[in-house]
Amino acid sequence: MPTETHEVRPFSQPRQVLGADGRVLTVPTDWSLLSPGDAALSRRIKQDGPTWTVIEVKGRKRFSRGIWASAVRIAALQAELLLERQDPSYQKKLDAGRNRRAKEQEVYAEDFRAAVLTYLDFHSNHHAMAETMSRLIADHAVPVGSGTVARTERIPIEQRAEAATIAWMRHQTTGYDNMAIPRVKGRRREIRRQLAQRSVQLIARYRHGQSVVRDDCPLARALTPRREQTGSPTPPQTLFGF
Repeated sequence: MPTETHEVRPFSQPRQVLGADGRVLTVPTDWSLLSPGDAALSRRIKQDGPTWTVIEVKGRKRFSRGIWASAVRIAALQAELLLERQDPSYQKKLDAGRNRRAKEQEVYAEDFRAAVLTYLDFHSNHHAMAETMSRLIADHAVPVGSGTVARTERIPIEQRAEAATIAWMRHQTTGYDNMAIPRVKGRRREIRRQLAQRSVQLIARYRHGQSVVRDDCPLARALTPRREQTGSPTPPQTLFGF
């Protein structure tokens, strides 16, 4: 096992982990745990030889708890990386990479906002509202580390835009955040599905150009600047009502 690379799970006892098959594995005595946080060092230690990457799974989320590897190799790669980082050319390379990623992020943010705008497809009577809504959704969903569907590449951007829009509306135009949902398997998923249907129905009103009274429409209220609101309306508490 120490000569192989594995993804393992945390265990309650020190220097022990759970393998993929559920077996308890003892970490070799000459190994150390490299804490998460230094991506460059983590990449190098994984490429350099056998490692046990500790991943804790909570629901659909995965959290790195460090990498077990030879203590000698970790120390050697740390020293090697330290020398590189002291070289002025290394900093220039880092800055160039950051600038490139920032530009890519800026382009993606605009592409995503445009995809949301296309999905909304509001009637020309509500074009200004669609512009505002697409910007708010993109500002929330696009940032790196947001953990939203906008950050995945597993589905086309059009599907990401639709999913992000429905998620934003679930939190902004329904009472979802204040619901006491029973801990029954599938119940939360069913409620989210039903709320999504109501959100689609609400969007359809704007696509058809129907006139909307702000105080009667949760979407209009959500898009009203706070300075224009006379008070802080209490979020709806009903299960499916807006």
